[in-house]
Amino acid sequence: MITVQDDSSSFLPTRSSLLFRLKEWNDSASWDEFFHAYNKSIHKIATGRGLTRIEAEEVVQETMVAVARHMPEFSYDRAIGSFKSWLFTITRRSIGKHLRRRLTAGSLSTNPGSTDSTEELEGYADPAPGLEQQWDEEWRLNLIHLAMDRVRRRIKPKQYQMFDLYVTQHLPMEQVTRMLNVNSAQVYMAKLRVSAIIRHEVGILEKKLI
Repeated sequence: MITVQDDSSSFLPTRSSLLFRLKEWNDSASWDEFFHAYNKSIHKIATGRGLTRIEAEEVVQETMVAVARHMPEFSYDRAIGSFKSWLFTITRRSIGKHLRRRLTAGSLSTNPGSTDSTEELEGYADPAPGLEQQWDEEWRLNLIHLAMDRVRRRIKPKQYQMFDLYVTQHLPMEQVTRMLNVNSAQVYMAKLRVSAIIRHEVGILEKKLI
């Protein structure tokens, strides 16, 4: 039987308590937690819009710096908007800046005398079309990955191994049973129970992420 400890209140990476802690510049643990939770999603969104790996890393850094800059006066109010939407807006602006920089450089190299302004390039370089849907998908995947990591750290290693090998890594049942010295019934049971716990954790995150 799989047993877990109910300490969800200590996990949620973007709960209001973490945002409150981020107001302290010297709280390195909280900033590390925040960076770990979101840097991959921001990087993937950026490369998905055509930016290079280096440009995407710059987007991540610029987004984190912007969050840090606004944190001291940041006041969370769910009635006004979600943290998810605010973070998306910052990320989108950074991506747009890099796209406009490309267009400006390209325009100057082909038309040295061009007087096109940044504003004229704004619409063409706007990364918004389709980006919000991609952001929502990345946000959901991030919740799943965070929930899976949460569950992995809370249940018996062998239980999670059966789930991971069979469900996540898609190994054949025969290979899983042979590797872990278990029978197929145990693997199926681990699949059902661990999946249920992960869904529960995702539900907690969806309710408490801001």
